[in-house]
Amino acid sequence: MNRYDFTGRVALVTGGASGIGAAVAARLREGGATVATFDRAEGADFTGDISRSADIASAVARLGAVDILVNSAGIPGRSLHTADVPDEEWERVLAINATGSFYACRAVAPGMVERGYGRIVLIASIAGKDGNPMAAAYSASKAAVIALTKAVGKDLAGTGVLVNCVAPAVIETPILEGLSEEHIGYMVERIPLGRMGTAEEVAALVCWLASEDCSFSTGATFDISGGRAVY
Repeated sequence: MNRYDFTGRVALVTGGASGIGAAVAARLREGGATVATFDRAEGADFTGDISRSADIASAVARLGAVDILVNSAGIPGRSLHTADVPDEEWERVLAINATGSFYACRAVAPGMVERGYGRIVLIASIAGKDGNPMAAAYSASKAAVIALTKAVGKDLAGTGVLVNCVAPAVIETPILEGLSEEHIGYMVERIPLGRMGTAEEVAALVCWLASEDCSFSTGATFDISGGRAVY
């Protein structure tokens, strides 16, 4: 396993209590980073709701200098055909996945720019590129994360702060618990490698993007899709 040196770095991982976020937090710690997790679930270092700007801003203020932000907080939403998606479901998914990503970026960016260094990694999805049936809100929210990455990456270019995102295909994590078998089957069938990915595989890519080894990429989307991505 490649090991990146995060000695002296402070990292904030949202959605860090489980799944991809927990795997990223563990790998960052193995590299020597001081890691704080933010999650709605118990056991996180900071408990809060990413869709409330005050919650993430408070966590950043209490943590102090943040060198690395990995925003993994997200929900899949319910497996529903478009005509059956109620207003509140659409708003809930967009609030957490898209608006929450913006709030997290906005909270850490000023401090990173002031110190002249930062790495921001957002978790998007292949659904943000391809769109998945029975997942209009989720697909739209992850497309927004990809566009946000491009915009913020350009906005902060030249400051020492790099902003990138990863676009996983279906990954075997607790987030799948709310999806139908039909929905999961659709996603797995389209992966040429014929399986789900693991949280640890995603964490390996995320940690490269969060490291000093990543020095000439910003505003980019990195696929980890088992071959599903075609662009």
